[in-house]
Amino acid sequence: MTRAAASLVLVLVALSSTFTKYVPKSGQRISQSLSRGWGDQLNWVQTYEEALSLSRSTNKPLMVLFHLEDCSQSLKQALAHDDEIQRILDEDFVVLNVIQETEDQNLSPDGKYVPRIVFVDPSTTVRDDIVGPYSNRLYTYEPTDMKHLLENMKKAKNDLHPAQ
Repeated sequence: MTRAAASLVLVLVALSSTFTKYVPKSGQRISQSLSRGWGDQLNWVQTYEEALSLSRSTNKPLMVLFHLEDCSQSLKQALAHDDEIQRILDEDFVVLNVIQETEDQNLSPDGKYVPRIVFVDPSTTVRDDIVGPYSNRLYTYEPTDMKHLLENMKKAKNDLHPAQ
C-alpha cells in the first residue's frame, strides 16, 4: 500500500510539473516594481546604462520595452504568459522596461511612441533592422504578434555583433 501511495505521489508531481508556468533557472523572483507585470520572474534592470553594461559583460542582447504605466493590459498579459518568450528572455537577454524616454535618440529610430520594443546588441548597436509587423510603427507589437516577437528575439540572439 505504501509503494502504491508513493507511486501515486510521483505521478501527481510529474503531471503538475508539466502544467506549471515557466520558472527561471535561478528560481528567484524580483519585486513587482521592476517587472511592472511584464514577467515577474525575469531579472529586470533598473536603468539603460545598467542594461548596456550588463549586456556587454554577459554578451547578451538587450531588449528594451517602452510603455506607459497604464499600457495595454492585453499586450502585457500576452508577453508575460508566453512561456517560451519568458524562458528565452530569462536565459538569453538583458531586459529593461521603461516608462520614460531615454536620452539615447537611437532607441527611437522612427519616433517616440508606446508600446515599442527595441533590441540592442552587446556592442551597443541598436538593431534598427529588427522590426515588428507594422509599417507605420516599426517597433510595436500587438498581443497577437507574439510569434513575430519570438522570431525577432531569436534573430537578435543569433545575429550578435561582438562586444567591443
